[in-house]
Amino acid sequence: MIAILTGDIINSRDSVAIVWIDRLKTVLNMYGKSPKQWEIFRGDSFQLSIESKKALLAAFHIKAAIKLTEKQDIRIAIGLGSETYQADRITESNGSAYVYSGECFESLKKQTLGIKSENIAMNETLNIMFNLALLTANSWTSVVAEVITAAIEHPNKNQKEIAKLIGKSQSSVSEALKRGGFEEIMKINNFYQKQLSAL
Repeated sequence: MIAILTGDIINSRDSVAIVWIDRLKTVLNMYGKSPKQWEIFRGDSFQLSIESKKALLAAFHIKAAIKLTEKQDIRIAIGLGSETYQADRITESNGSAYVYSGECFESLKKQTLGIKSENIAMNETLNIMFNLALLTANSWTSVVAEVITAAIEHPNKNQKEIAKLIGKSQSSVSEALKRGGFEEIMKINNFYQKQLSAL
């Protein structure tokens, strides 16, 4: 089983593309190589193929990186399933993970993160949890987004080390993680990973 993330940038035209596209490419490069594992298409949309257990944290990682701009946000749909055909470009590959990701993306309205798999009960539970997490995540400031990006990219560093890394005080890092609901996101991620065993 794999995960396919399909996403697009909200307010992509509100600033010059280079402001957010370099950040998006930098994060996507951490998860794979283009164009086989990720690709940007239609100017402000992307797809990423990733190990299913890493998918949710990757989605929050991408969101945090984009929220650094202050003007942009991102919509992401996670599809969990199989890959029955792997092409040289991800946008030409196929399988149930791609279908679920596409269907989930089409169903996203005001919601900015969703998930779809063959397990309907799991989908419902996780989507409710995502909606609650987004009440906080959709309001991340660039300061909170910067700290959360650093925390996700350096999981083995403590707050003091993260503070040194990004040139902030430990107290401001602690406050940003609290305001951004980072601990709660990690709890949702742990719950999500446990649910994968049911698929």
